[in-house]
Amino acid sequence: MHATHTPHPAPAATETHSIPAPATAPATARARRAAGAGRRLAGAGALAAGAVLLCSVPALAHVSVQPGEAERGGYATINFKVPNERDDASTVKLEVSFPAEHPMSSVMPQPVPGWQVKVTKGKLDKPLESHGKKITEAVNKVTWTADGDGVRPGQFQQFPLSVGQLPEKADHLVFKALQTYSNKEVVRWIEEPREGAPEPESPAPVLKLVAADAAGTGGATDAKKDAAGEDASGQTANAGSDDDSDTTARVLGGVGIAAGIAGVAFGVLAGRRRSA
Repeated sequence: MHATHTPHPAPAATETHSIPAPATAPATARARRAAGAGRRLAGAGALAAGAVLLCSVPALAHVSVQPGEAERGGYATINFKVPNERDDASTVKLEVSFPAEHPMSSVMPQPVPGWQVKVTKGKLDKPLESHGKKITEAVNKVTWTADGDGVRPGQFQQFPLSVGQLPEKADHLVFKALQTYSNKEVVRWIEEPREGAPEPESPAPVLKLVAADAAGTGGATDAKKDAAGEDASGQTANAGSDDDSDTTARVLGGVGIAAGIAGVAFGVLAGRRRSA
């Protein structure tokens, strides 16, 4: 006899189910995008602050004449404002040359404590008429020399002059200036700014001349009093209304810094919220 074997049924196929992985990838991508957005916002804020600061600094950088305009044909009190731009030297000398094409019959300096002043005159090719008198020479340069330390780092000084008679047929006057430091360095502020062109690296002080009805009162004086030799009021380094422009520049710089900090803080908070 042959043994018979009953075939055993094949085991049923086991059904397998895959367990889905936690959905972490999209969340991670969102976190990365949020962090990137925060960094971009922070960078934009910092750039804004830097831009405002850069715009506010040049206003304090070079020798200038203030106020910036005066009345044609009149007399005015002007100040040459000299900031010290060096950290390791003081300004000890200032030389201001007057435009030869527009000679002035009257140039009177106001005394500045701690400084000696020298007014240099030259012969005129064509004499001038002033108050019924013939003028054969005119001032071509004024020089201030420090008796002591001069203008120290981080400070500025103003040098007042009463000038006139200003020309009647000119739009502006260019005063070329030389600034000498205690280390013998000489900075030449002699480049004439051009309308519509970028400001030169070493611009010369420029006094704009305007009609009588458009001139400001800050630098204007009575012509008869100036011609008679009356001293007009001026300003020194420790006082003067011209500090307003410096204050404005510092305020603008502070606003720029605040805007930058606000941008950085907003970017960081936005990144954290989106990551959460």
